[in-house]
Parts: sequence; C-alpha cells; structure tokens
Amino acid sequence: MSGATHVTAPGPRLYDRAAELAAVARLTAPAGDGGVLFVTGGPGEGRSVLLARAADDFPGPAHRVAAPGHRAPWSGARALFAALAPGVPEARRALRTARGEDGLAAAVSGLLGGLPVLVCLDDLHLWDAHSRAALAAAWRRDRAPGRPAPRWLVSAARHHRLPDVPGAETVRLGRLGPEGARALLLDLCAPPPAPPVVRRLVEEAAGHPGVLVSAVRHLGTARLAGGSPLPEQPVDGAVLTEVYGGFLKHLPADARRLLTVVALAGRTEANRTGASRTEEGRADAGRIDAGGREAAHRLPGVAVDAILGGARAAGVPVEPLDGLVADGLLCRADGLLRFEDPFLGRAVLASAPASRHHGARRAGAPRPVRTASALARGERHRADRLGPPAAVRALALTARGRSHLVRGLAALAGGPVMDAHEALLRAAELLRDRAPTEASDARFLAMEAAWAGGDVAACLAALDCGGDAGGTERDFLDGLGAALTVRLGEARPALARVVARDGAEDDPRLLLRAGSAALVLGDTAAAARIHARALARARAEHRTALLPRVLEHLAYAELRAGRYSRAARTAREGLRAAEPVEQPNTAAHQHAVLALVASVTGDGPAVAEHAGLALGTARPHGLVQAATLAEWALARDELGRGLAAQAAARLVPLVRPGPRGGHFALRMLVVPCFVEAAVASGRTAEARSAAGEYAVWAAQGLDGPAPALLARCRALLAQGEEAAYWFGEAVRRHEGCGNDFERARTLLAYGTWLRRRRRPGAAREPLRDALVTFERAAADGWADHARSELRATGGAIGGTADRTAWGLLTPQQQRIARFAARGATNREIADRLALSPRTVDHHLRGVFARLGIRSRVELPGVAGPDPRAPGQDGGTEAKGLVSSRARRSAGSS
Repeated sequence: MSGATHVTAPGPRLYDRAAELAAVARLTAPAGDGGVLFVTGGPGEGRSVLLARAADDFPGPAHRVAAPGHRAPWSGARALFAALAPGVPEARRALRTARGEDGLAAAVSGLLGGLPVLVCLDDLHLWDAHSRAALAAAWRRDRAPGRPAPRWLVSAARHHRLPDVPGAETVRLGRLGPEGARALLLDLCAPPPAPPVVRRLVEEAAGHPGVLVSAVRHLGTARLAGGSPLPEQPVDGAVLTEVYGGFLKHLPADARRLLTVVALAGRTEANRTGASRTEEGRADAGRIDAGGREAAHRLPGVAVDAILGGARAAGVPVEPLDGLVADGLLCRADGLLRFEDPFLGRAVLASAPASRHHGARRAGAPRPVRTASALARGERHRADRLGPPAAVRALALTARGRSHLVRGLAALAGGPVMDAHEALLRAAELLRDRAPTEASDARFLAMEAAWAGGDVAACLAALDCGGDAGGTERDFLDGLGAALTVRLGEARPALARVVARDGAEDDPRLLLRAGSAALVLGDTAAAARIHARALARARAEHRTALLPRVLEHLAYAELRAGRYSRAARTAREGLRAAEPVEQPNTAAHQHAVLALVASVTGDGPAVAEHAGLALGTARPHGLVQAATLAEWALARDELGRGLAAQAAARLVPLVRPGPRGGHFALRMLVVPCFVEAAVASGRTAEARSAAGEYAVWAAQGLDGPAPALLARCRALLAQGEEAAYWFGEAVRRHEGCGNDFERARTLLAYGTWLRRRRRPGAAREPLRDALVTFERAAADGWADHARSELRATGGAIGGTADRTAWGLLTPQQQRIARFAARGATNREIADRLALSPRTVDHHLRGVFARLGIRSRVELPGVAGPDPRAPGQDGGTEAKGLVSSRARRSAGSS
C-alpha cells in the first residue's frame, strides 16, 4: 500500500486504533466462527500495518497476501494460491481446473480445508475483477457444520465498493489525534526530535500517519534534532507524492485529469483571493484541534458549472465527476467543488509536470478554470490563447458560423464529442438567419454529438435552438424533444411524419434524420431500410466524408434489427471508409458493433479485440454510446463463458440511471442481459428491480422484442411452475418480432430449465430448435452450449458429428484435432506446432463445436486421415509425441 507506515520495533505498533484492534480481536478469537473483516482507509493511514499486526498476534497459521503486480484475469487468484500453498502441485492444479467464480471459490475453500487460519488480503481494490468476484463468492459460501472456518482480514481503499457479504464487519481507519501522532513521531525517531519540531510536524501532518512517516524520512536527523531549521513546507510535494502517488496511479486516466483540473482551478482561485501563503499558491493542509480533528484550510472551492464548462472546453471528460464525489474524493456543496482530503488536492498538484505550474502563473487568474483545463491537457500554448483573437472576432457572422461548423465537424469525427456539441451549437446560432440550411445541419449534428456523449440535457439544448424551424424539421425537433422527456403521445405522430416525408427524399442528410426518427420509434426495419437508401445516395454522390457516418447509422440499425451478419459486414465497410478520412470516433462505434456481433457468435478473442479498440477511443473522447455497446459485448461474452458474476458486475453501471450510468438510449436494452447474469450470480434483488423498470419501458412499444424479453426475465425470476408459464409466453411473443438469436436464447433457457426439472423429453424440442438457430447464425459458442444441454437430455444431435463435417475445419484445426485424437495433451500439441497452449485450447473448442462433440474422447471416431502420411495416418508424428512424453515421464521418475 502506498505510504504504509513502517517501524523497526519487533512488531507493528499502532496508535489511536483501539476500536480497530477490538474488531480484529473479535475476528481472531479462539472461540470465533470465522468470518470476514473489511478494513478501509486512505493512502498511508495504516491498513497494511493493521494486517501485519493481526498476522503477528494470531496464534495459528496466518498468511499475508499482497495485491498482484498486474491486473490480468485471475492474477489475484494466483497470488492467493501461491501464498496459501507455495509449491504445492494440488494448489496449482486447483487453480488451473477451476471454472468461473464458483469453481474458484470451491477451490479456495478446499485448499483451506476447514483450517482455523487467518488470511490477510491487502489492497482488495487493486485485485483484478475476476479474482474479486471469486473471493466474494468464497466468502458467501455456506460453511460445513462442525468445521473450523477461515478468518479473512481484507483491506481496501476508502473509495472501493465492498462486496455484500452476510455477517461481515467493516472498520474505517481515520486520522490520529494529537497524542497518537506525537507517540508515533517519537516511536519513529531515535533520538527524539526537538519539542518545537514535534509541535510543527504534528500540526503539519494533521494526524495522517503516512504523511508523518514520510516527512520524517525526508527531513533527516539534523533537522529533526533542531540543529538545522525546518523548511517552510515540511510536508511538501515530495512527501505527498510518496504517500498518494500509488493511489493516484491506479485511478483511471480520465479521473486523474479531472482531479488535476479541480486542483489547478482551486489553486488559481486561492492565488486570486490571497488565500495562499506561498508563491506557489500553497494552502495549509489542515491543523489539529484539541479533539484530534482537522480544522482544514483547504484549497478554495470552485463553482461546479465553471469546472464543467472549462473541462469540456479543453477536452477533459467530465463523466468521472459524479463517481469522484460518490467515492468521497471530491466534495460538492453549495454549488462549489473542493477536495474532501486537502492532502489529496496538494498531491495532485505535486504530481503534475512542472510545466503546468509555470503555465498557470503565466496565464494569471482572469480565466482560471479554462486555463487549468488547458494545463491539465499539457497544452501550455492554449493557456495564453483561450480568448478569440481579434482577427476571428472581426470576421463576418456567416464566416464565423461556418468556422465553428468546420471545427464542430472535425471534433465530431475525431475529438471530444462535447467539444463538437458546443461548436456546432454556436454555428447554428450564428447561421440561423444567414444560412438556414447549414444552421439546420449544425443543429442535427449537435444533437448527434450530444447523443453519442449520452447527455440528454445537451440533446435538448440542440433541439431547442431551432425556434424558427418549420415543416419536417419542426416535427423532428418537437418529436425528439418529446421522446427525450418521455412524452410519447406527442412524440409518435411528429416522428412518424418525419419518417414518412424524409424517408421518401433522396438527400442523404434528410434520410439520416428520418432513420434516426425511425430508431427512436422502435421501427428498426424502417430505420435499416432508410439508412440503406442514404448509403446508396452517398455512394452515388461520392460523398466520402459523409459515407462513414452513414455506415455507422446503418450498422447500428441492423444490429438493433437483429441482422447480425449484415451489421458486421456494414461495420467492416465503415472501418475501411473511416480510415482514409480520419474519423476515429466513427471507427470506435463500428468496433463496438463488431464486438457485439462477436458476442453473438461466441468469438471471445474478437470480442476482446474490438471492444478494446472501441474503448480506447470512446473513453477519452466521451463516446458514451460506443463505450456502452463495447462493455455490453464484453459482458455477454463473459456470460456465455460462465462468468455470470463478472458479467453482472460489468453490467451494473450500464443499467444504472443518471449520469454515472450507461447511455440513456441503451440502458433498457441491456436490462435482459443483466437480469440473466444477476439471477445466475445470486443478485436476485437487483435483477427484480431492473426487471420492474424494464416492464414499464417495454409497455411503451419502443422495442419489438421487449415483450418477449420481459417474459423471459420474469421466467428467470419466477419460482416453481410459474416459470414454465412465462417461458411459454416468451416463446409465443418472440414469434414475429424479428430477432431469431434472442428467440433461440429464450428456447435454450427454457430447455435448460425443463432439463433441470427432470423433464428431458419436454426439453429436447426447445433445445433442438435453439441449436438449429444458433448453427444457422454461426453462433458457435451458443450452439455448443445448446448441444451440451441436448446431450444431457439423452437426445440425438444428428447430422453434425460425422466425417462430412471434418472438411469444414481449417487445416490448422484438422492438424490439432488429429494430434488430440491420438492422445496428445495441449502442451504437447503446442510444442509440436509452435503455438501456445491457450491457442490450442481455443482451436479445440471450435473443433468440438463444428463436429458436434463434447470432448477429445469422441475425436477418434470423426477425425479424418492425414493426407501427408498415406497409409500411416500421421503415425510418425504421433510416435514423436509419445516418445517425448515417455522421455519426460522417465526424467521425472
């Protein structure tokens, strides 16, 4: 943990921690029944020391497990297994064979073996999500009666959201009182420091143990003894960077940038009002009163609206703000924003490059927030040029409007979308009376930018600026505004007129508007048809700059209509069209569409690749819609691989309402997937709440498959035979809604439910129907799942597990399958073909799905002959593998 307190005494010594030590004593009491104790605190407040003290005092075996050094899936689980059973082959085997969170939870429980041990896990917030979910599942598992239960002491950062574990206790570390701080200081120093130094350090450290330890380390013996004067800032930037640097490093990049904006703006405001005590704008971190509390002289608060406006103008995403406030890193009150922990604000300033501080002094205070935003991006040249130059101000209004339009188009194509929104709104205002057609385009593009950014208020602002519009544009503005404010009775007739009129036009701009109206109405077939016409017109007119946007709209419409192969084809064309005209924002959306399509087909590597590319652009540019689609795709892939808890955790932010949630137009579309993952991972209450909101939305008729998906959600949540009724309703309602993939998923869920209720005969028909649909859609992962369920009923698969399917495999798949049919392990095949074992495993899963078999035991009956070895069927290669295996066995014995 960054800034942890280290002492040289035989065991860790703690001060002002009586309540925390009492909680540890209750956990580790000999007569105790195990359990979990969470310890939370800020950087340097002593979480690691408390864990070390508990491990030293525990009478039985105690294991301390540090956070892993990287965030790859299951890295934390490997660290845990290495600490609990170092070098034990069974432990490594348990980790390799565990499947999903539940499997790993069972492996952890089996490894502990009911021993009365204490497991101290440090920095839970730095563990990867897979391992955190597995640990939470292990903590929730029912303990076997009469067996000693392990005791878990778990530390986490104060802002980390702890898992819901029944019976767990949580203690929160705070700052030290004056006496505790003096005792710690005297414990750290030999010989004791001079009394004036003690008073000064206790005051400057404000009861923060990590800051006190770091300050002592930086000052040196002469200053502590009073032989040399203390610096004006004993707690300086180097001290705070040492304590808070690790914490800041692990925050998301966008959150760090926004914190920098707030810190710079606060210091600029302090300089302007004279609140700072030094040339650098330093404010006191805080003083300690008689009760050990802070009487903080904080960096002054800055108006929230000013922060948001300045950050957006400089391209710093503002989406992390609500999360930073909710996590307690920032405090928002009376319209002002400031740091909850003044040390954190100063640490953020200390961590920023020196060039930003020089730029802040040069820029002065007239535009503090905009200057701070520019500096947060590292753009010193912009800090001195934020005002419009005289040459721009002198331009005619029409020329200025067109200049803003060009800037907005550039930002919409490859920059922060809210920058595009502001520039396009300004263009619409300037061009309204002078170039009405261009003003209309600017309004629509501003709405598109705000839509991509997931900002309803900004969408409404774009719609409201067309007060003098008439005809079809008036219908579009009024209809979309009514839809965004949930006045559907007013929205439907106006948007239907837009679809009817502009749908008959040949202008691609008007066709895009009509297609958007059709999507809002939930008419995905009409939207796909209209956008296809817009694509044809854009191609005919050679409008290369418009072409990527049209393909983006069309790919999304086809995705919503359930035409996944068409959506993938369109998205790939969109990527090719976006590259030469440099439109990375459009490319990010196309990658998100491809990730969702790959989650349908069950191609996990493709999901990860396309989602990663989408998020790489979407996050810094504020593309909330593309980011939501990409995260949804990752969750669907995790759900298909049995990682229900991980999928549910990923989907929770996407279905949450408000600014910290997912995209407002996609939130309800994600709910059915969330309900399935939540039910499978035991989060039934959250699933039921989301399904209730989904029922209200489904009744509005804005999505064709919604009634069927609602019935499926109710079936998953139902008890007993009520589930059968809702599954039947779901299958009935799927007829005619046009999304065969979702119908097949409903049939798969229904057949699985019937099989588990011991009705194999009734389960076979829905499972066969689901299997055929998945195979037709090339959804190999889902088809494999349906095939497995069908086998479990005793039903015949038919038609796929024969030698005719062998020819459908790639040459690489055939080679791997032949080796596996002869008994070679994945490692042996990988060594022979110069591949990784993971790649071999991926190919084998594809082979099993294509051949309609469950495991390599069935391969010998369907594997074709090796054409490279006539009459021998590859016997030489098989003998080589067997010989190498025999040599390894002989060596190990």
